[in-house]
Amino acid sequence: MVFEKHPVTTVGAIISEFIDGNEYVLLTKRRVEPFANKWCLPGGHIEESEMARDTVIREVREETGLDYIPVFYNYFDEIIPEKNIHAVVLIFTGASSGTLIKNNDEVSDARWVLLNEAVNYDFGFHHREILKHYQGNNNRR
Repeated sequence: MVFEKHPVTTVGAIISEFIDGNEYVLLTKRRVEPFANKWCLPGGHIEESEMARDTVIREVREETGLDYIPVFYNYFDEIIPEKNIHAVVLIFTGASSGTLIKNNDEVSDARWVLLNEAVNYDFGFHHREILKHYQGNNNRR
């Protein structure tokens, strides 16, 4: 399998909420390929001439209906040869507001999940590894 010469750049959102001292994260279930019917972090491709921060705000709104205040967290190299994917994923963290929409053209479900349980979901992309990295970061609150 041959990859593009350069990776594409994408964004992902770790949207968290603390309830009674427990951290919850928002997961979305993809309706579209690649990884249809797998759980993911909201996100997507950066459009031409678009800033990464603007992209993650747009993608979160498109996929969940929520307003999002992103703070850059980290980047991850995502290489998935069987899907011919090579991407650099810019991950943002932050809180959201508004009413969650759980079903649209790109997403078939969305739910708040305890962070400790979220890493056990059936993920697409490398989002499980990204959440594990986030989970291991003691300075996230």
